[in-house]
Amino acid sequence: MKIALDPTPFHHDYSLLELPAVVAELGFEHLQLTPHRDMIPFFNHPKADDELVRQFRKACSDAGVGIASVLPVLRWSGPDEDAREAAVQYWKRAIQITVDLGVNVMNTEFSGRPEKAEESERAFYRSMEELVPIIEREGIDVRIDPHPDDFVENGLDAIRMIRGINSKNFGLVFVACHSYHMGAGMLEIMRAAGDMLRLVHVADTMDHHRSHGLRYITNPPGNPVRVHQHLKIGDGDLDWDEFFGGLGELGFYDKPDTVMVSSVFAEDENAHDVSRYQLKTMKDYIARTR
Repeated sequence: MKIALDPTPFHHDYSLLELPAVVAELGFEHLQLTPHRDMIPFFNHPKADDELVRQFRKACSDAGVGIASVLPVLRWSGPDEDAREAAVQYWKRAIQITVDLGVNVMNTEFSGRPEKAEESERAFYRSMEELVPIIEREGIDVRIDPHPDDFVENGLDAIRMIRGINSKNFGLVFVACHSYHMGAGMLEIMRAAGDMLRLVHVADTMDHHRSHGLRYITNPPGNPVRVHQHLKIGDGDLDWDEFFGGLGELGFYDKPDTVMVSSVFAEDENAHDVSRYQLKTMKDYIARTR
């Protein structure tokens, strides 16, 4: 298993090429390349040319930091056909960047729209028809997160959707702080996924279902919003003994292709200390539950 840092909290204070050195200084051996305005931004065409890709790969090598995964977020399930077709083209460039970086893991979100779930599912599988042959040819392993407000939010439904692709090059991302939107318990989803679970994000969150749904109030009532946080371990309601215990039960730590990512976004002002805390705390839990 690789333990990686999501460097999103540092995007505004450091350039893209400075990020690997920051990650190394914080004690991580790997980073997750999340959407960045100079590389693969949210929803739009990748902005890196071959030279910048080469420079970033060298910056990682110089810092002694590996790239555990590349994370694009693109509208490949968009019910708008123009947006979906564009996203497929953006995916092709993102795959090439990943290959040129020497990386074989990509993780992403289902995207699409929950209020147009049937249309989004059709769009998703239409995109798969074009992308799966490329992904398999390049030897990329794509892992998908049922993100809140995607057309697939339920963890067990996500497993079914991925199984429907019918390709061993696709697996599940379990983001701990999305747990309260997944419709089932952590252990139930982990056990159902089995070897399909190959990447996890570690961040805490509050349970928005508590107090009979009145813990968070939006106005006007009935807004179709999704609430979650990316807090450091211990600042929310998640049962971390259950989370890490479930991973230990699956043998997640001992598999060469699995990835664990620290993804705390709530404390940019303390991001250095929080990142060090996350690394130590994750390692402590792993030692207890291996």
